[in-house]
Amino acid sequence: MISVKAPGKLYIAGEYAVVEPGYPAIIVALNQFVTVSITPSQDYGRIASKQYQENSLYWQRQGSELVFDNRDNPFHYILSAIRLTEQYAQSLGKPLTIYHLNVNSDLDSADGKKYGLGSSAAVTVATVKALCQFYDIPMSKDRLFKLSAIAHLDVQGNGSLGDIAASVYGGWIAYQAFDRDWLASARRELSLTQLLQTEWPGLQIELLTPPEPLRLMIGWTGTPASTSHLVDKIALFKATRRKDYHAFLRESRECLQRMIQGFHDQDLDAIQKEIEVNRQLLNRLAHLSHVTIETELLKTMCDTAVHVGGAAKSSGAGGGDCGIVIINAAKDLAHLLHEWEARGIEPLKLNVHHVIE
Repeated sequence: MISVKAPGKLYIAGEYAVVEPGYPAIIVALNQFVTVSITPSQDYGRIASKQYQENSLYWQRQGSELVFDNRDNPFHYILSAIRLTEQYAQSLGKPLTIYHLNVNSDLDSADGKKYGLGSSAAVTVATVKALCQFYDIPMSKDRLFKLSAIAHLDVQGNGSLGDIAASVYGGWIAYQAFDRDWLASARRELSLTQLLQTEWPGLQIELLTPPEPLRLMIGWTGTPASTSHLVDKIALFKATRRKDYHAFLRESRECLQRMIQGFHDQDLDAIQKEIEVNRQLLNRLAHLSHVTIETELLKTMCDTAVHVGGAAKSSGAGGGDCGIVIINAAKDLAHLLHEWEARGIEPLKLNVHHVIE
């Protein structure tokens, strides 16, 4: 049996702007995982999730195609990852076989709470990685990112793919998106093998080392957010308020460049200062676009952290889910945790996950 895992993620800064090529974000991988296991089979293949047993998929092979019984398919990202990875395997002369693929996720809690840790990206990366091992295909992080990004994009249709990068590379990363229009054109001109070997315009992924005293704290507000719905509203704002949108992009890039320099300089104060700037930029974007990014409970979470010397903001699309705090570990963290719990904010006891291999 082959078993691999991919971590979840949280955005630290740069949300919304990062969907545009050339505008950076900082993302962190967390020690909560999607695990994909594969075992060979003789007669039929099965795709199952421990979380969704009633939605298991059964399939058979007709030539090189997977044929499914189930019309209502909840595993779009897994299926996209399978199709693309097997296309790549065939291009390398690997014979396709039948197998059972099992998915287990701890990105959500045991009682069904959804924390917004990027499960679709993690399951895509884990599926591609597991199948590459199953078909004995060597896979660098660079190629794993590209293959997973294409598979994810085929389902989602948009987005920065920064969550894919976090799941592949782990740790703290500075990320800039590739040119999706270029990729769409290149897929018509290049084979999949050529595409994985080609440099993607605009793509930048840099591992960052945080200052020694930096402590990342995560609070969950108990309100799952619909990222796609929020992003759609911002897309409308982009179309109707282009001057304001481009001002937001410019200021976000300048903020993130200063924040990344703070990591290079090991300057916690500089990082915290830019976290506050990024929070203000997102709040202004929310006001101009009439999108709720920082909910009242996220505001409470952030304000209580600022009161004890931390820098805090919403994480990801906002509208609920998680907020993050960057704070000196020497501060009174117990007091902050007590304040959160008194206000119904759940501290998530998660650590940064570093990908070793």
